[in-house]
Amino acid sequence: MTKLVRDLMHPGIFTCKPDATLGEVATLLDQNHVHALFVADHEGRILGVISDFDLMAGEWLSADSESLEVMRKLTAADLMSQPVDLVEANMPLAEAVRILIEKDVSRLLVTENGKPVGVISLSDFVASLSARISTRRERVGDVMSEAILVCRGKTSVLSAARAMTSAGWRSVLVVDAKGKVLGVVSGKDLLHLVQNGTDESLVVRDVMHPALTIDIHASLREAADKMIQNHHHRLVVIDKDDPDAFPLGVISTFDIVAEMARPDSVWQK
Repeated sequence: MTKLVRDLMHPGIFTCKPDATLGEVATLLDQNHVHALFVADHEGRILGVISDFDLMAGEWLSADSESLEVMRKLTAADLMSQPVDLVEANMPLAEAVRILIEKDVSRLLVTENGKPVGVISLSDFVASLSARISTRRERVGDVMSEAILVCRGKTSVLSAARAMTSAGWRSVLVVDAKGKVLGVVSGKDLLHLVQNGTDESLVVRDVMHPALTIDIHASLREAADKMIQNHHHRLVVIDKDDPDAFPLGVISTFDIVAEMARPDSVWQK
């Protein structure tokens, strides 16, 4: 039987008001452990969506006190993305996968009879895929991204944030002089800076979190399980026989969703 969006979505949505400050948005994202909020008016109509990546795109990391003050006056309505991408609850999952890939988005608002009823995201697909991937499917090395955005531990947070925004990446890998992985800086690591600001002396080593790694020969199921268990959207791919060498690539939830969209995928049969 064809699986539908309603079978995989998580019900309910997290929202904020259009006039919520960026600091308030950051707090809600952190408290609810989500990457995005839907911006809704007083009647509950969805106006847009604001993510941790949208916060990063602003110049709130500026060390200039005047610029920071301007950014603190901005609201969710000023930085939200619109229109919001919608799918109906009775849409086949394969079609939702196609929309995610074509629009290059991480989540879709699910509606039923014109009313929001939930969200379906990359994480939902990965969670379901974890139980379905055959042990004989492709390995991490077959679907990983070989391009990696990296920086040294002494790189300023300002430079790292600008590089992430310019490249359209949600994280940057921190390595030492020999290429050994030291950690990762993601949008979530930078959220608290929305409220507190920063200065040019702050470096990525001060805000990074430990990197999760996986062997290039590991199965996609192993990768999916590790992402789910640790609530991570990406893993650093290494050769387990030489773990301190420069990383081989990165595998993300989006890489796995792209695999699901292939004509020979179990999701397309």
